[in-house]
This record gives sequence, C-alpha cells and structure tokens, in this order.
Amino acid sequence: MAEVAPARTALVTGASRGIGRAIALGLADAGLDVALLARDAARLEDVADEIRATGRRAVVLGVDVTDAAAVGAAVRRAQEHLGGLDLLVNNAGRIDAEVPLWEADPEQWWAVVETNVRGPFLLARAVVPGMLGRGGGRVVDLSSGAGSHDMDGASAYNASKTALLRLGANLHRSGYALGLRTFEVSPGVVRTDMTGSMDMHRGRTEWTPVERTVEMVVAIAAGTLDAYSGSFLRVTHDTPELLAAAARSAPGEVPGPDGRRLRVTRWGDDDPMPGELPAR
Repeated sequence: MAEVAPARTALVTGASRGIGRAIALGLADAGLDVALLARDAARLEDVADEIRATGRRAVVLGVDVTDAAAVGAAVRRAQEHLGGLDLLVNNAGRIDAEVPLWEADPEQWWAVVETNVRGPFLLARAVVPGMLGRGGGRVVDLSSGAGSHDMDGASAYNASKTALLRLGANLHRSGYALGLRTFEVSPGVVRTDMTGSMDMHRGRTEWTPVERTVEMVVAIAAGTLDAYSGSFLRVTHDTPELLAAAARSAPGEVPGPDGRRLRVTRWGDDDPMPGELPAR
C-alpha cells in the first residue's frame, strides 16, 4: 500500500473550547488549514481569528454534530473553502450524570450517545469519501479510558466511548487498503469544563497536559504514526517518539492485529473459548 501524504487540511469538531480548540490551534501552528465545527459559532470565530493570525486559513461551521443535513452541508462548505479535507478529528463529546443505569434520565442518556457516536459516524460518512477520492486521509477519534475499561455510573458515556472504538476499528478494516488511516486517541484527564464538573475528578490536583494530545494529533497528521492505524493510543503513556521508535524496531509487527484493539479476555488456559475468536 502506498504511503498516504501528510495532511494539509483538517476539520476539528468541538473546536470552540477545551481539547478541540487546543488541537485546532496546534494543527494550524503545524501548518495546516483548519475547519472549525461546533454549535457555538461566536466562540469559533475567536478561534478562527487566532488561526488566521498565524497565516493559515480557517473556516467556521456552526453546526450540531447530530444533525445529518447540517453536517453534510458544513463538510461540503469546508471542502470548497479548503480544497478538500485530509484529516478529521472527532472531538465533540458530552457526558451523562454519574449515576447507576437504573437512575439515568433516558433523554439525557440517548443525547450523549447521539453526540458521541452518531456525531462521529455522520462526520466520517461525510468526509471519508472525499479523502478516498484523493488517495487517502486520516480520522482521529478522541476516545477515553471509558472505552477500554469498565465503569460504574455515566453508562451512556461508557457505552458510547466503547462503541467509538469499534467504529474506528471498522473504519480501519474497511478503508485501510483504500488509503484511510484511523486512530483512537485517549487524552487522559485534561482539565476542561466537562472533567471539572465530574464527581470522579473532584479534588483532583494532577491533570494530563492538553499539549500531549495536541502533539499526538499533529504527529498523526504528519503520517509518522500510520503503523498504528486502528489502534488505541493513550497520551498519558504514549508519545509520538516512543511509538515511532517501536514501529521502526518491529516493522509490520507493532502493534499487530490484536495490539491495542478491543478484545474479549479469556479467563485462562482452560477457557473453552479459543485464543483467537472466530471472525463472525
């Protein structure tokens, strides 16, 4: 498979504040033109002004990620203004109340799933065909330890982030041979409006610097981590340098078909389930 060219343009969702804003600015600093998508267009304009001050182009898209028609129109606008999109960063997300499932509000529960799963689905569905038409591109999903670990409470967030891992793996399996590269990036616990409101982080004094996530996404945009397409990357433990070095030391073997993928764990050698699950 031919190498995929480094990204020159990007679309970042949830770009009005927090991690999304930091990623958008970081990509601009790395030389990319950036489409900014979020519901709050006024806040996006402030981010766009910062990007334009660096000499890069910025497009503001005031859109709800769960609105299929609006997402499609926004992506077309971004493609027209930037000449195509090489990188999609699905960052927009929300969390539900930290209560047991039987106490959860059904409307809030489903709204979280819509934002965290339907949103990335709609964005990828709108953006990926254009990428493939130009020979390839990259999709980054902002994942979470909630996707790789069991939780108590916030069941919609737990379920949606787990689903996002599967969605990214599905994109990888479906699109890799066509030039698509997908990455599930967990930012650790960054101090944001969302994490600051969560009971589980009350009193926390140590936070993951958002710069680690920016560094990882910039490296992905440059193509230096394509060996990890389809994989779960956690910036609290991974750095672009360590990942690149590992891939160079074992080309074609790291991370391997099961490395950093969502899998069922056998209980031991006497587990009747085979070590390798059947494809279906």
